[in-house]
Amino acid sequence: MKKYLFTSESVTEGHPDKLCDLISDAILDECLKQDKNARVAMETFASNNKINIAGQLTTNAIIDAEAIARKTMKDIGYKNEYIDINPENCKISINITRQSPDIAQGVDIGGAGDQGIMFGYACDETNEYMPFAISMAHKLSKKLTEVRKNKILPYLGPDGKTQVTVEYRDDVPYRIDTILISNQHAPEIEINAIRGNLINKVIKEVIPEKYLDKNTKYYINPTGKFIIGGPLSDTGLTGRKIIVDTYGGYAHHGGGAFSGKDATKVDRSAAYMLRFIAKNIVANGYAKKCELQVSYGIGIAEPISIYINTFGTNTVSEEEIIKKIKSKFDLTPKGIIDYLGLREPIYTKTTNYGHFGKSELPWEKIIEL
Repeated sequence: MKKYLFTSESVTEGHPDKLCDLISDAILDECLKQDKNARVAMETFASNNKINIAGQLTTNAIIDAEAIARKTMKDIGYKNEYIDINPENCKISINITRQSPDIAQGVDIGGAGDQGIMFGYACDETNEYMPFAISMAHKLSKKLTEVRKNKILPYLGPDGKTQVTVEYRDDVPYRIDTILISNQHAPEIEINAIRGNLINKVIKEVIPEKYLDKNTKYYINPTGKFIIGGPLSDTGLTGRKIIVDTYGGYAHHGGGAFSGKDATKVDRSAAYMLRFIAKNIVANGYAKKCELQVSYGIGIAEPISIYINTFGTNTVSEEEIIKKIKSKFDLTPKGIIDYLGLREPIYTKTTNYGHFGKSELPWEKIIEL
């Protein structure tokens, strides 16, 4: 029997990096509401009650980036500059320019906005065709936010992280070996109360009972306290949670981040398209696992290469699957944008708890291949 452990992590929407991702995506969505052809590449940096927003923006939209940032912080639940950040009085600086004309000349004719490699992945470990460890980690993180915002555990703060270690046997999830949760909290709450509440009202509400046993280990706020959080405890930056955003380390990553970028940036749009194709390869029974890679050149519309790996689980040849992909899908940036409807303001839906595995997103629908 082949037996091994694999671990993935997730973060809550109040993690400082996710704050920055969400501000960047909120600016993108506001641009797209007014101008479907907006070109956006937005970065946010957060530290010590200060927000810096910078990037390139070419659009007819009229936006108030500062107002968007303050509303985003309030919606997350930040309140206090002494423990995380204060949306009312934090300093916000903005440095936004237009897209470089050297890049624009290639994008204007339908080419990719940059060179690079992108990956897509799917497997049959979960109903959403995601790896089991990252699926469970995301569900825990989302539950932490739910019990905080719904006042079930009102002493929790916005900032939190989860981590799930899965024991595999013969490449199938068998049990959960370890669960780690660290979540910001009010100072008056005792650590034992926090640990008991998070086990009973978060972990046991999320994780299927059959994966938990007497040997499962729980680490809840293992340092003993987590009062100071958000950008006061750690800087935040757009695009720093790329593994959380994708497959939890279970599949390759091309290196490009997603948030704050419009769909002419193939870092984002091609990764979404490859997830869509990989998911449908698995859902249609062509393989139990599928990873795809594609590469692009700046200003060039057609992909330079396409690669597939079904890890020996395919029911038809990989060459046949590649032929099917090439015949059925237009993998130029414009083709991807049109097929998935990526000029719509949908991107704040993607920011938290993974960009994949959410049934409401267009690249998660299942079709007949």
